[in-house]
Amino acid sequence: MEKDDIFYMRMAIEEAEKAAARGEVPVGAVLVAGGEVIARSHNRKETAPDPTAHAEIIALREAARRLGRWRLTDAALYVTKEPCVMCSGAMVNARLGRLVYGCADAKGGAAESLYNILSDGRLNHRVEVSSGVLEEENRQILKRFFEQKRVKIDG
Repeated sequence: MEKDDIFYMRMAIEEAEKAAARGEVPVGAVLVAGGEVIARSHNRKETAPDPTAHAEIIALREAARRLGRWRLTDAALYVTKEPCVMCSGAMVNARLGRLVYGCADAKGGAAESLYNILSDGRLNHRVEVSSGVLEEENRQILKRFFEQKRVKIDG
């Protein structure tokens, strides 16, 4: 694990905490290119309302807009939780260079857990994947959020 990975993952965690404060599933993302933060985002499905408003999709769109190009081969995306099928597909389509994520998603992860979209040789691009960065911290943010949701529902 690189020192920069921890630094940028901490930024993604800040974004996840913003999502949780708004009642969104706490997933945060930070996109970095050339050593510069190009985009920061968090889930906004509920507040948008938009089923595609995942932190990763928002970050990819913002980065493409800011950089004036859709190919992000020189970029790294830091995400607190393993991306879903939609987000992994978008990363392939964006030709993302690298994905760094915190905790796995056994029920919907499409980078390594359930599917391996980012490394599937049948697709036209593969994304380098690093996982487990601040894994326990990221897992606890999600766990705490869903525990609080259950208390509100049950209480």
